[in-house]
Amino acid sequence: MKRHGDSAPDADTERRRHCAPKGLARRLLEGCGAPGDAAPGRADTSRRGRSSANDSTPWGISMAAGVSAQNWRDRHRLLIEAVLPEMAEGSVVSHQSAAVLYGAPLWRTPLDRVCVTRNRRGGGRTRPYTKVHGSPLDSAVEIDGMLVTPPARTVIDLALSLPFEAAVVAGDGLTGMFGLTEAELAEELSLARCRHGIAQAKRVVAALDGRSQSAGESLSRLMLRRQGLPAPATQGNVLTPDGRFVGRVDFYYEEFAVLCEFDGPLRYGRLLHAAGNVPEALRREQIRETYLRALGFHVIRWTWNELHTDDPARRLRTALSRPRRADGRVEPAPASAPRRIPTLRL
Repeated sequence: MKRHGDSAPDADTERRRHCAPKGLARRLLEGCGAPGDAAPGRADTSRRGRSSANDSTPWGISMAAGVSAQNWRDRHRLLIEAVLPEMAEGSVVSHQSAAVLYGAPLWRTPLDRVCVTRNRRGGGRTRPYTKVHGSPLDSAVEIDGMLVTPPARTVIDLALSLPFEAAVVAGDGLTGMFGLTEAELAEELSLARCRHGIAQAKRVVAALDGRSQSAGESLSRLMLRRQGLPAPATQGNVLTPDGRFVGRVDFYYEEFAVLCEFDGPLRYGRLLHAAGNVPEALRREQIRETYLRALGFHVIRWTWNELHTDDPARRLRTALSRPRRADGRVEPAPASAPRRIPTLRL
């Protein structure tokens, strides 16, 4: 109870008291970095859209920062756990913070603030460690005791707020992870029709492919689109004429007998993560590629750095202009079983 003669705290003091992390939360924030520290998508925003040797990391982090993409995810998860208990009741983790909790791929996405949504129209605000969005929200899912926007809603939130390519990378991952359908995404788009950025969100949804297996594959697909090339089929199993499995490829144009592979930072770079003997894995991959060519296929590969050049498109355009008949065939690879997660009504 306020006693006679006590002076009321001013509005700024009350606001700082409400927003400042307390106790355990403050201690957890130690080591998470201050809001001004370099973070994915902030350190080099002035270079967006330009090629750089440092752009080979899927998060667009400067290599000099010395922080891996996984470390940024871990730090952001820690930040969520630190600040969420101090926030107003009804705060639902959303946008890129929700994507981190889901384990979705992210690229050039800022993770210096925890994003939450409250069920109200407008009233968004940005604080040193948090960004509050205000928009109608009638459902959520629970992850480790935290309320999180459902996967389809998260895709649309990111499509409304992130740059186009970053939104497609995250949207591809969430779409494939949860088996989101066109109808589910269309419904969320309809609910967001009055929100800022709806025109881009529609473009993002139209460009999504849940069969993408990585940020690099999503960006490769967008690179081909940007270069005016026809959209390839994704994730194909190559078979011999008698039906024996030869290998799986990222992209293919079966009618032209063209197969495409995204390698990562280096040629055959995916093999750097192979278990066991890497030289032996490299030898097997080269034998596999020789066999694909012997079956009559063009095989075109590219790396992260080549995504920023026209070289893959030039080689692919040449291959498509010289269609051939392959002895082997390509079938769509089975999709991974989608994760199921119960939705709660708010």
